[in-house]
Parts: sequence; C-alpha cells; structure tokens
Amino acid sequence: MSAILVEGARALEGRVVLVSGAAGGLGREAALACAKAGAKVVLLGRKVPKLNRVHDAIEAIGGEALLYPLDLEGASPDDYAELAQRIEAELGRLDGLLHCAASFPGLTPLEHTDPATFARGVHVNLTARWWLTQACMPLLRRADDAAVVFVVDDPATAGSAYWGAYGLVQPTIDALVAMLHAETASSAVRISGLRPGPMRTPLRARAYAEEAAAAAKDASTYAEACVTLLSDGGRVHRGGVWSLSA
Repeated sequence: MSAILVEGARALEGRVVLVSGAAGGLGREAALACAKAGAKVVLLGRKVPKLNRVHDAIEAIGGEALLYPLDLEGASPDDYAELAQRIEAELGRLDGLLHCAASFPGLTPLEHTDPATFARGVHVNLTARWWLTQACMPLLRRADDAAVVFVVDDPATAGSAYWGAYGLVQPTIDALVAMLHAETASSAVRISGLRPGPMRTPLRARAYAEEAAAAAKDASTYAEACVTLLSDGGRVHRGGVWSLSA
C-alpha cells in the first residue's frame, strides 16, 4: 500500500462511488482520487481497454474498483436500472455518483451540424446523465449521506459560437442541479455541480487545437475537488455549482 493511502485523508472510507466517463480525462483522475480516499469505485465507460487501465492503476495503489462497460449513447433507462440493481446486488450500497462523461466532436457551425451528431450531444451530455441519476436515486436515498455531482463546463465559453449541442446543454445542467437540489433538499442526498478550470483533456484539445500546454492544467488538479463534493466536505456546496475556473 502506498504512502499516500496510509497518510492521506480517507474522506470516502467505506463508501461506494460510481464514476461515469471513468476512462479518461477528469473521470480517470477522479476515480483514482476516490480510491485513494477509501472508496470502492465503479468505473463506467464504453472503452473496455481504457477502463482496464484505470482499474489496474487503482489496484496498484491498493484501491478497489469494478468495471461496468456501457455506451451512454445507446443505453436505455432499463440499462441504467439494471446497473443500479447490479451495484446493489454486488456491493449493497451506493454513496456517490460523479458525472464526468461528455461528448464533444469539435467546433462546428450549428447550421452544418449533422442532426444525429446534435442529438447525440444533447443525449450524452444531458439526457443520459439524468437517466443514470434517476435510476440510482432509490439506492442513493438509502445511504446515510450520499452525493450526486455533475461536472459542467463554463457556459460563458462553451455557450459561444460553434460549440453546438455540448455548449447548449451546459446552462441546462446548472438548472438541473438547482431543480434536483430543491426536490431533494430534505433528504440525505446532496446535489451539486463542479465547474473545473481549463484542463488538458481530449475534449479541450478538440476546441483549442493550437492552445499552449501552459494555458490549461492537468486534470488531476481538480480530482480532489471531486472527492470533496462526494464526501462530507461537500455539504457547503450543496445545491450549487462550485466553480474553479481560472
């Protein structure tokens, strides 16, 4: 077991956390951070080889992880219900849900965006997030203290020209956080959002192909903020979006 696991804060000790988009970018780094904080991590994503690499990285630091391959584009509400049932059957609980999965094909004028690409962007970035949350809510409500965290982009940037469906849904996710918080405020489920600053991910590379490396931070910079929101430390941010934008 590494020194960081022995000496570091175990803010998620004994908890089960589901991370969507766990194969890369912030999802990968957040999954590792959650494992270091003591959580059993369920890795949700569509690319099995990448999920396996995250799984192996977590095991290498003494953490526990399970793989759940699923393509959010084609998954139905029944698929998410089955996921929740599998988590309950195999782990007995769910304490946190972190939404890191996103779809962004690149900058394109709306007028020239393929209709199927537009529909995929709305679905993966918004509808699938809600379907997954809805399926997990009964299990989350049974936890003593549970959290749902939506990673959201800065609408001031992503809502500008050429960002397409991805940009259009970002303010809607802010509204979803506020609405869902209002509907669950009396429960043990905390709803919040996280708006990271510029970070080096494949998604950002498609939007800023010529950006200097120094203009964005490594995704690991924001991983601890995910742990904070999923743990008791996230109570102060309940119902709001925690912005770490530069």
